[in-house]
Order: sequence, then C-alpha cells, then structure tokens
Amino acid sequence: MIRRSGNFTPLRRVAWAYSQASIPGAPKQHAKQSAGASSGVMTANALIDTGAILALLDRTDRWHDSCVDAFHQLRLPLLTSEAVLTELFHLVGDTRPEMEAAWRFVRSGALVLGTIEHAELQHVHGLMSRYWDRPMDFPDGTLVYLARREFLSVILTVDHADFATYRIEGKRQFRVLPAKHP
Repeated sequence: MIRRSGNFTPLRRVAWAYSQASIPGAPKQHAKQSAGASSGVMTANALIDTGAILALLDRTDRWHDSCVDAFHQLRLPLLTSEAVLTELFHLVGDTRPEMEAAWRFVRSGALVLGTIEHAELQHVHGLMSRYWDRPMDFPDGTLVYLARREFLSVILTVDHADFATYRIEGKRQFRVLPAKHP
C-alpha cells in the first residue's frame, strides 16, 4: 500500500523521463503479442506498480535510482491496471506540472493498460480475501490477477514485502525489482 505525505515538489522542475527516447540506455519495446489480444496489440513482459512509477518520476524519492536501474533492465511496455493509474493520479501531487509529468510517462509507450472485465472482478475479490491479513489493496489485487492471467512474474515495485508474500495462482513467487533496496 502506497502512502504519500507532504508535497511532491521536485517533480515540478524536472520530470524524470516521459518516453524511452529521453532515457539514455532505456529498454526497447520488445513485448510479446498476447494470444487474446487484438491484432497488433503488444502485451508486456513485466508489471509495474504505483510506487515504482512515483519513484521514477521523483528524483528525490529514495527509490528513484534503484527503480531507474531496474526500469532500464526491462523490456517495454510494462503492464499496469486502471487501479494503479487511479492511485498514481491521486498520489502524484496537487500541481499541474506533477500531473502533466505523470501523464507524459503514462502516454510515453512505457506502459500498457491491462483491462479487467466485470466478470473477472470475482478473482480480484478472491485474492483480496486470501490476503486480508496483509492486507492486499485493490491495485495490488489487480496486478496479482493480471500476473496470473497474462503469465507474468516480474514486477517493478517498491512494495517488496507485499509482493514477496503474494503468490501467483497460490504457488509461483514474483520476481520483485528493483533487487537492491535504497
């Protein structure tokens, strides 16, 4: 669960990177095509959580350097959910530059949005019920569900303790990046 306190000021002056072209040495887009995807729609090779996106955008975040290093190791695009984007825009800050920086990153091609249909929500509910003692929040539940549905196990997140606990289909562990903690 991500909590931001205070303001998010450094992002106002310099937003980290909004597209892979502006990130020296950024990973290239080499995603696999999903069997269930529409023609030409690329799917992701890894997931990304709210805290990692915030860390990428905020150079003063203690996770920034670790997340940038891990981001450079991954192939784009990264899969996320509507719930993660909702949390991102809630936490990113109250000024227009912060919001615009987040939009530039979201629209840069670095992310692909995984849609969860109404009929699939029962699976997210089941995950949240299974991890009630943790507790698993809705954005994390959507990512764990997408990991199962899309056969992914790599996630870029600052929530190491949570994603080290969660299991894909109750069995497989996540490979949590960044590997090094700040």
